[in-house]
Amino acid sequence: MQKIVPAKLQKGDEIRVIAPATGLKIIGQDCRQIAKERFEAMGLKVSFATNTTDENFDMFASTDIKKRADDVMEAFLDKNVKAIFTILGGFNSNQILPFLDYEVIKNNPKILCGYSDITALLSAIEAKTGLVCFYGPHYSSIGMKKGNDYTLDMLKKVLFEGESELKASDEWSDDLWFIDQENRDFIKNEGRWVLQDGNAKGELKGGNLGTFLLLNGTPYQVEFKKDTILMIEDCFSAENIDGKYFMRQLQALAQRDDFKNVNAVLIGRFQKASKISKDFLQAVVDNIPQLKGLPVIANLDFGHTTPIATLPIGGMCEINNGKIKVWW
Repeated sequence: MQKIVPAKLQKGDEIRVIAPATGLKIIGQDCRQIAKERFEAMGLKVSFATNTTDENFDMFASTDIKKRADDVMEAFLDKNVKAIFTILGGFNSNQILPFLDYEVIKNNPKILCGYSDITALLSAIEAKTGLVCFYGPHYSSIGMKKGNDYTLDMLKKVLFEGESELKASDEWSDDLWFIDQENRDFIKNEGRWVLQDGNAKGELKGGNLGTFLLLNGTPYQVEFKKDTILMIEDCFSAENIDGKYFMRQLQALAQRDDFKNVNAVLIGRFQKASKISKDFLQAVVDNIPQLKGLPVIANLDFGHTTPIATLPIGGMCEINNGKIKVWW
């Protein structure tokens, strides 16, 4: 499938905020306002989808499947909208995939950005249309008051300029910032973990590992073409507290026939509660035969800790002498 590249952001552009999974109600007013002001400081206008309201909120913390899909399509059809940001992740964005018109999306390409459960939406759209999408901060992520400089800087470089280096942040956090914006816990970043060295160049695929695997065997499964660089991260869960669940998920992915086309693996930082160490990840890599000889770099600034890098799914990545560059 031919790759489709959306237009880069420019000052004066409008962004549309949608809720493919969790709705707006869960996001505090201070977070919403900070995010709005941050986007406006970039020269962007902010609008919200029709069904992205406090009222439309069910027992699953979202709204009707068809309404969520309609908001996605409305955003792609609106000629004034140049980029689409998700409010938050959740667990059910894959519900809307059969209700999207991929031909319309293909003919109206624009930036789509989010992470976590939004992996299902980003990956399905890229797989069905060839549109480069973006694994990066939600709208709510931009509402973090402190410790957000890295996130904002890379977002602007990638979406306005089209390229950036995936550098190591000076510090990171895994605290409940959305509950208390003032009293924060920042941790000095020890840098990336090079589990297997080497250089590689290829097209980025992936996202949240558990969500990515949901697409296997469906019409929305992502194909690993020749020279794929896989980017994966995983959030904390009771099943994954010691990392064994992550290991078997990665092993399952590595057993796909087209995994032979993967030439490098990038792993995002794990949350503190996961208790996954560098030594454990090294053991994981050493015990998955399909990873033998591939560059594998972990503890990178994407995933469920902050800051959050912006990475182009379907875009390009190069690992060269320890530097990681992305562009689209």
